[in-house]
Amino acid sequence: MSDNQAFLDHINKGYTTKGDFLTMGAAMYNGETITDAHVKIPLKTLNRHGLIAGATGTGKTKTLQVIAENLSEQGIPVLLMDIKGDLSGIAAASPGHPKIDERHQKIGIPFEAKNFPVEILSLSDQDGVRLRATVSEFGPVLLSRILDVTTTQAGIISVIFKYCDDNKLPLLDLKDLKKVLQFATQEGKKELEKDYGRISTASTGSILRKIVELEQQGADQFFGEKSFEVQDLCRIDENGRGIINIIRLTDIQDKPKLFSTFMLSLLAEIYGTFPEQGDSGRPELVIFLDEAHLIFKEASNALMGQIESIVKLIRSKGVGLYFVTQNPTDIPDGVLSQLGLKVQHALRAFTAKDRKAIKLTAENYPISEYYDTKEILTSLGIGEALVSALDEKGRPTPLAATMLRAPMSRMDILNENELKDVLKKSKLIPKYNKEIDRESAYELLNEKIEKAEAEEAKAAAKKEREKLNKSSSRTRSRRTSTTEKAIIKVLTSATFIRGALGVLNKLLK
Repeated sequence: MSDNQAFLDHINKGYTTKGDFLTMGAAMYNGETITDAHVKIPLKTLNRHGLIAGATGTGKTKTLQVIAENLSEQGIPVLLMDIKGDLSGIAAASPGHPKIDERHQKIGIPFEAKNFPVEILSLSDQDGVRLRATVSEFGPVLLSRILDVTTTQAGIISVIFKYCDDNKLPLLDLKDLKKVLQFATQEGKKELEKDYGRISTASTGSILRKIVELEQQGADQFFGEKSFEVQDLCRIDENGRGIINIIRLTDIQDKPKLFSTFMLSLLAEIYGTFPEQGDSGRPELVIFLDEAHLIFKEASNALMGQIESIVKLIRSKGVGLYFVTQNPTDIPDGVLSQLGLKVQHALRAFTAKDRKAIKLTAENYPISEYYDTKEILTSLGIGEALVSALDEKGRPTPLAATMLRAPMSRMDILNENELKDVLKKSKLIPKYNKEIDRESAYELLNEKIEKAEAEEAKAAAKKEREKLNKSSSRTRSRRTSTTEKAIIKVLTSATFIRGALGVLNKLLK
């Protein structure tokens, strides 16, 4: 048996699957693509999360595109984070190319150009379905971790939420939260101290500064109504294909805190609302986090712990998370250990740090008798990657240096008119793009403060009137007393008495 035949048997045995699957491409051996040595990923294991890594320009985004297309074909909805702005072309069919035909001939899969159903979403003022969430939906624990506050400050945030719940003050946006914090140490200080204990002005000031920092990254646009319902990410089109939801994030690359805030709230909402799936045989939703290092950049230990917990638990809800980044070392070990599918594009060994990263990366893959993993990591071409997955029984599949299939959709962005056509067909824009600013904590507390101030002014005016009345009465009393004294003084004077006696004597005569 030839080496090539032995390798083909090795791959076919390791990637045999009974259920539905998606085909990544064909395995390569000794620099040659082995036709029909197909690398197949069982749908059953796609909720076990994954990683797509590699140096800039090695084809990570196209790999993401291939997986998203094939999931949509299988009726599985997808959510993509489009930070570089190069994924909208999924809505248009590939124009084709002779090199694509040549690639697919080597792989042993016919190429078919297709477009896919796309929904454009946005966190900011960019065109698309607006994504929002209320402060109340975050809850005090998650909000405290995002703000990275101390234990004492987290306790104050919990008190604020409790006070708002008890007094029916909706916390919808950040201005609501700021207003309640200010109220707690000013007009409402005595009220809160009575029922909830003393609240430190220094602590509320620190929390307010953290909120302002979040606002400066654009979070004021994210917090509010109407809240996005995560079930709308799981839609299927009329042809049975999963909708590919693309969140346009090109304007928040320099706002890692907003990105991590959004991602954490989204994952927490999905985990809290999706039903348990058990072993369903296929995921309900697959989420791709492009430029994944932004989620972990500047994240506190508490926030990192929250992310790791959700990654571990969310797969039971039938949700797969796929991190796309340049180097696997960008992902914390606690998250990396949870990843089932790994697609590793080429890495570059320009520095000692690069060589160290390559060595660490190689150790994350199964040992193979057919490859020197460290060597092949630096020699892979564009559109080629090392693939390691899980089979249907949860066992690692053989390591395969894979020539990846090409995307069926366009490997470029939509032009302005094409984008407008996609947005015009959206069924979610009419539902979510009308901004709502209903009466909430900000308005209700302002009303309460104004009412209290009016009552205080009324009481002060009444007190002033009473004071004036008493003063007037005292003045009249003083005037009467002075007149009486003058009369008595006149009546008791010696001149008056002598005159009176003289008049009396005359009358007696």
